[in-house]
This record gives sequence, C-alpha cells and structure tokens, in this order.
Amino acid sequence: MQIEPFFTIFAAFFNFIYGLFIIIMKPQRLYLFLFASILFLFFSPRNSIAQEGVIRGFVYEKETGEPIIFTNVYLYKTSIGAATDVNGYFAITRIPKGTYTLMVTYMGYDTLRMPVSIAGSEVLNKKLYLKASAVNIQGVNITSTKTENKTETRTSVVKITPKEVKQIPSIGGQPDLAQYLQVLPGVIFTGDQGGQLYIRGGSPIQNKVLLDGMVIYNPFHSIGLFSVFETDIIRNANIYTGGFNAEYGGRISSVMDITTRDGNKKRISGKVGGNTFGANMLLEGPLKKQSEAGEGSSSFIFSFKNSYLEQSAKTFYKDVDTTGLPFNYTDIYGKISLNASNGSKVNFFGFNFDDKVNNYKNLSDFHWKSSGGGMNFILVPGNTPMLLEGVVAYSKYGITMSESDQLPRHSDINGFNLGLGFTYFSGKNETKYGIEIQGFSTNYEFTNEANSVIQQEQNTTEICGYVKYKYVKGKFLIEPGFRLQWYASLSNFSPEPRLSVKYNVAEKFRIKFASGIYSQNLLSANSDRDVVNLFYGFLSGPEDLGKFKSKSVKHKLQKANHVILGFEYEPFSNLTLNLEGYYKYFSQLTNINRNKIFNDDFPYNDEKSIYYVPEYLRKDFIIEKGDAEGIDLSAKYEYNRLYIWSVYSYAFVHRTDGRNSYAPHYDRRHNVNLVTSYQIGSNRSWEISLRWNFGSGFPFTQTQGYYEMIDFSDGISTDYTTENGTMKLQYADINLGRLPYYHRLDGNIKKIFELSKYSKLEFNLGATNIYDRKNVFYVNRITGERVDQLPFMWSFGFNLSF
Repeated sequence: MQIEPFFTIFAAFFNFIYGLFIIIMKPQRLYLFLFASILFLFFSPRNSIAQEGVIRGFVYEKETGEPIIFTNVYLYKTSIGAATDVNGYFAITRIPKGTYTLMVTYMGYDTLRMPVSIAGSEVLNKKLYLKASAVNIQGVNITSTKTENKTETRTSVVKITPKEVKQIPSIGGQPDLAQYLQVLPGVIFTGDQGGQLYIRGGSPIQNKVLLDGMVIYNPFHSIGLFSVFETDIIRNANIYTGGFNAEYGGRISSVMDITTRDGNKKRISGKVGGNTFGANMLLEGPLKKQSEAGEGSSSFIFSFKNSYLEQSAKTFYKDVDTTGLPFNYTDIYGKISLNASNGSKVNFFGFNFDDKVNNYKNLSDFHWKSSGGGMNFILVPGNTPMLLEGVVAYSKYGITMSESDQLPRHSDINGFNLGLGFTYFSGKNETKYGIEIQGFSTNYEFTNEANSVIQQEQNTTEICGYVKYKYVKGKFLIEPGFRLQWYASLSNFSPEPRLSVKYNVAEKFRIKFASGIYSQNLLSANSDRDVVNLFYGFLSGPEDLGKFKSKSVKHKLQKANHVILGFEYEPFSNLTLNLEGYYKYFSQLTNINRNKIFNDDFPYNDEKSIYYVPEYLRKDFIIEKGDAEGIDLSAKYEYNRLYIWSVYSYAFVHRTDGRNSYAPHYDRRHNVNLVTSYQIGSNRSWEISLRWNFGSGFPFTQTQGYYEMIDFSDGISTDYTTENGTMKLQYADINLGRLPYYHRLDGNIKKIFELSKYSKLEFNLGATNIYDRKNVFYVNRITGERVDQLPFMWSFGFNLSF
C-alpha cells in the first residue's frame, strides 16, 4: 500500500470535516475554512504518487477551440487512460516510468497520436487539439459512451448534448431542451400549455436546475414547448432523475445540471433563425484568439430568442384557438470566457428571461421574469493531480397572476449561491469534496377559495459540505458519498449519506444501484392538488405547519429516501437497453392548506375555547407524506443514418395528509415515447424525424354540486332571504376521477444547404399533433366548457449559420 496517496486523501477528508464543523458551529469562520482549503491544495504532498507520473490537460476542437467532452485519452497498448469531463479536462495518473504513445480518438475527428516519456514522479501538462476528419466513414460510430458505461456508475442519469436534442422533431425548427426532456425515462409532462415536468413522483419544486452552477428557479415557458435555454449554447446537460450523489443537494427528487459552451476562440461566427413561433440569434467569437503555442485566450458568446406567437397566430393559426395564443417570451444569455495558458479559466455570465401570457382563455393575465449573473472558474494547480472548481452567482425570479374570479397572486424569490469543489485523481480512483452556501429571500401572497389570505416573507440560509469517493476494484465501481446540510434559518441539521455501485458482470451486461437521503427547504406556492395552474411561485421555511395526525412536527424540512436498481445490456453493437426500478419515500412534504377557513389565533387555536377548531382548518400549511415507485425501460439504437429512441414508464404516486389519501394530478400510470430520425441523400442533407407520445389519464377532482354562499357582510343584520350570494362549488373527494388517455404525433422534415466551409442554410417544416387528437386540458367547472391541448399546428422556419 502506498502511504503518501493514502495520506493525501485522508488529509483532504480531515480538512473537509474540520472545515464543515467550524462552519456549522461558527458560520462566521467560513473564510478560515476557504483559506485552509486553498493552503491544503497548494501545500499537499507533491510526491504523492512515488515514481509514477501524471499526464493531465485539455482536449480541444482545433477549428473552434471548444473543449471536446467525454472522449477517451489513453496510452496506446496499455489499459491506462481517462475520459475528458465537461470541460475537456483529463488526468491520467499512476503511470509507470517509460515511453508511450498518447492517443485520442473521437467520432468525426482524426485520431491524435503523440509520443510522451515519463521519468519518475513528474506531471506533464498537455493541450491537445483534434482536427475534424476530411473523410466521412459510413457506418462507423465511435463514441466514449460504451467506455463510460463501464467506468461510470451512471444510475438514473441521462447525459444530453445538442446532437441528441436535434434528433427529435422540433417545433418551428427550434430544437429545444424542453422537448427532449419530455421523452426521458421517468419524466411526466402535463401539457402543451402551462406544462411542467414531474420526475419520478417529484413536483417541479423538487427539481434543482443549475445553469453553469447558478440556480435557475423556472426553466420552462408557459407554452410548454420551449425552455429558457438556447440549444446551440449548451455544451452538456446531466439529468439526474434520482439517486444523485453528494455533490448535489437542496432538492429531494431530481437535478438538471446544464453547462454552456464557450464562444468560438478562432473566429466570429453565429446563427440567425426565424419561424412561425418566434426568432432567435446567436453570436460568438474571440476577444483574444486561441493558438496552439500555449498562450491564453478569451472569447464571448451571446444568444437571444423571443416568441411572437400572439401576433403570428392571427395570421397562421386563426383556426387553432378562437381565444388566441397569447404566449410571449424573451430570453437573453451572455458569457465571457478567459482562458489561461495551462487550461485554467474564468467565465462571467448573465441572463434575463421574461414570460407573459395576456388574457389567457379570457380568464387571467400571467407574467414571470427571471434574471441573474455570476462567475465560475477552473484552476489547474501545478504538479499535483487535482482540480479546483468554484462558482459565485446571484439570481431572482418574480411571478404575478391576476384572475377574473380571484385576487391577484404574487411571489418573489432572490438569492445567491457559491460553491468550491476539489477533485483529486489517483489512478482510476477519484476523491471529490467541497462546500456550498446558498441564501435566498422569498415573498408570497395568495388568497384561497375560502377568502383566507396566506402570506409569507422569509429569509433563509443553507450551508453544506460534501465528500465523494470513487473506487474501482476489478469489475466493481463503488461511489460512497456523504453530505452534511445545515439549514441555518430553520436550525435544522441534515446528515445525508449517498451510495452508487456498478458491477460489470460481462462486457455487455452491467448491474447498477443507487440510494441516498435528501432534503430541501423550498416549497411551491401552488398546491400539488391543482390540476391546472400557470402560477408557480416559491416559499421557504414555513412556520405555520399543521400536525400530521396526532404527531408533533419535529422539523420543517421536506425529506425523501431513494432506492434504485437497474441493468444495462447491449445485445448488439449499436443497441443499448436500460431497465431501472425505483422507490422514493417522501417522509415529510409541505403543502399549502386549501382547507384553511379560520386564522390561527385566539380563540380558534385555544383548546379550552368553545371556538377551538382543528389545525387542518386554520394552519397555512399541512404536512403530508407519500411515495413513488415505478419501472423505466429504454432502448436506444443508433447506426449510420438511423436513430431510434423508445421509452416506457410504469409508475404510481401516492400522497396522504392523515385525513385524505390521494394521487397527485401528475400520477400517470403508463407513459410511452417513441422517437426516430433518418437522414437521406448522399451527403445526408435531408432528415425526417417523428415522435409519438402516449400517456394514461391524469387524476382530477370531480365536481359534486353547487351551492349559494352568503358572506353575511352585514353581520347578524344580513337578510339571508333577500341577499344575493355567490355560486360556490362542492367538490368530490380529491382526484378520484381520471382524464381520458393522451396521445400525440409530431413530425419534422429538415433540409440543409451547404453554402461555404462555415455557412449553411437549414429549412424546417414541422407539425405537432399531426392527426389532431383532442387531448383535454381542463373543463371550466362553472360553464362546462372543455378546453383542449394544442390541436394540429404546422410550423415553418429557417436557420442560417455562419
């Protein structure tokens, strides 16, 4: 056993635990911990890998300077190698003394070969540039996916690049992450209008969304076909549907970690496009050009997109909806990247997302706006196999909704998040640890159906530390992790162990497992019991919690436990099957109390008073619990011109508040997605794609009857025999009804014209709901009018790249 590598890992872990302890006990000593971490980084043992060398560096695309992610860098005729990460970084450690050939292979690029020599315990820094292949080899598909399947646990995670997003039918010729997320295993989408994503039994508030490490509070527009993210600026998106490890926290269901790419480091380039839904623009280029001589560089990237559907619908979609399609949005994102000669870099970024729905169905006006900015960095210290990453960011989100029959609703959230993480490489093993701090403020006001006002203004802070160790032993990959989360404003401490395991049974068959404990403070400002609700606000740290049955409330957090077991199998070289079964137990959930009638004050909360009422009639919030279980099966086939992706999900979701047990409105028993695309022509300039979605009906609460309610505004002097009341609904038991089955076919035809080496023109003709299925959206309980999801809608668009 080598003592120095063990000492280095132990020292890293000790430093982490000590730092977390002083933060929890005395948060003002945070800067002491940061200083101690940096000292450890630069003064840890340099000879930690005695007489064994290290080759580390970055792999870039020669044409643009963009990092090449998830490709293999290895020493020829050995089993020694590593895959690049989302930044193009690789670290090959524990290399015996000798002379080797360093190789990089990647689909669509010429193979790179470079002689290297290791003389003892030295660290070689390399910046490698891959050149696009001039020869298109038909029928060959070389990627790092198969290798990554064997070297990463990859339980309940899907890695998405723009290539995958563009392989499904795009509405208006705009490939969008929101459209791709809808076809992932375990993801339920509730509709084209106001739709949200529900991932394996979790509500949208339980999904953490990160953009370059910055928290995004609402990633989807009111028309559910589009997200706030421009596809062409995305480098990679990791979607964790459950069982994520210790580097992520603060949410109890899922994580979306989205990374944007840097701007072109070699030349000015961009893209402009327009279609019947909206327009988009992207511009990028170098501030200081990248060279292979080892100098630093800098670049920028800027994207803009907007919808003019409210205006274009009057011309193109007169027959779609007589009340109009009042969806409007504008998204702006910008980023500047500064790159050092050794691969270290700093990014500065900012965004502004705006969404408006004017007079929706003649019932409501709706508006939300989100903005923010920050910086992240990657530092590559000298002569040590370690990587340092960090982020500092601030974002805010505000939403307002005015309805004809209710008082306005309003919600605001704003806050910061910062993180510092260290990754230490030792052969195939890897240690990652760090800290995160998040502080935010929420402001919320809502009037329920009983005219009771629920209002809250709260400030909260979260501090956490985590450690994760990846250990490779034979056919086993084991990743234990531990996260310590401190909710300062709630005085709640949450220890959260995590574990991921993979066993490579055979070359083409693998078993994987993941489990963990998760917690969060945020809750949604709308109820899980609502079937249709565009309003999506935020609350934090609620104080006025009702008891669960007769039990006392021990803490104010929402908590969940995950257990996932899965299999991967590759029966053929181009076919991958993935089967996962999961169980999520939500031991405590917080929901808005729709039954509140009385204020929680004297005499209603005095048990000795004759006016005393139970908590479920006077508390602002109720405590619930529940679970979600299901099976997800996916099959992916990709060869030459043909791409097929199919998914089937079978799931159950349950909730109970101690008085009522119900299925939330997104409990869909069966969900099927079939996606295919095919390229035509000698130069593959034509592409046809189709997507079919089928889902069983969502639950909803039926209307039991109507009654007249007199508010007795004049007190005992009110003459109820002549007073005109207001009509009120009497609801049946919650969510006992089921909507009809949902299914829809979308299609797209794309033609590409190569104008020059760097320029191409792309035309798209598409349609959603091709056979015009009448999928119900909701039924107005007062008038009985049925409102359907979007009907057949064609779209046409173009994109010009230069």
